[in-house]
Amino acid sequence: MLDVQGISKHWRSPGGGQRLLLKELNLQVPQGQTVALLGPSGSGKSTLLKIIAGLEAPDAGRVLFDGQDITNLPPEQRQFALMFQDFALFPHLSVQDNVAFGLVEQGQRRATARAQAVEMLQRFGLAAHTGARVWQLSGGEQQRVALARALITAPRLLLLDEPFSALDADLRLSLRAEFRQRITASGMAVLWVTHDEAEARSVGARGFRVVAGALQPLW
Repeated sequence: MLDVQGISKHWRSPGGGQRLLLKELNLQVPQGQTVALLGPSGSGKSTLLKIIAGLEAPDAGRVLFDGQDITNLPPEQRQFALMFQDFALFPHLSVQDNVAFGLVEQGQRRATARAQAVEMLQRFGLAAHTGARVWQLSGGEQQRVALARALITAPRLLLLDEPFSALDADLRLSLRAEFRQRITASGMAVLWVTHDEAEARSVGARGFRVVAGALQPLW
């Protein structure tokens, strides 16, 4: 279980000014549950994800997972997966090697990782695109590749940062249902950040809004 305790964070401008983004924020995400986080741009949602992922340090507070304090643990040791709104795929790699990347980083032999990537791509209906470059795929296909890459490493926690904001409305609806099904089947803890309340309610067992740096329960 993810357990965020008393996280505070200020945004600091190059000119030396600062603004409070997160104020003594507390959040728990149990295994097998998806929690949705709502709020406008600049409210601190993405900053919270980066703190949980280990990409930014909090000014105060702790991040725990299964009772272990991981606040100062490097990102690569947390066994979390983070999906960005711009997919963050590698344009110079094939679809197969994009999906295999995390396994190779974990120390698996490249041949073994690539074989597992093919199996994952088959599950996602992308087997015909294994040798393609990601820029040759549609936006929906790229997002499926990004999710396949996230899930193949069997992360303890999946962090989604506005995963569908770059897609058109019809595609967002179809992918929303698909992602919900695949994530539920994985049984992992998920924190899903979005500005779309309909999306949040469709995917989240619980939902919160970031208000003045704290979380306001919605359901």
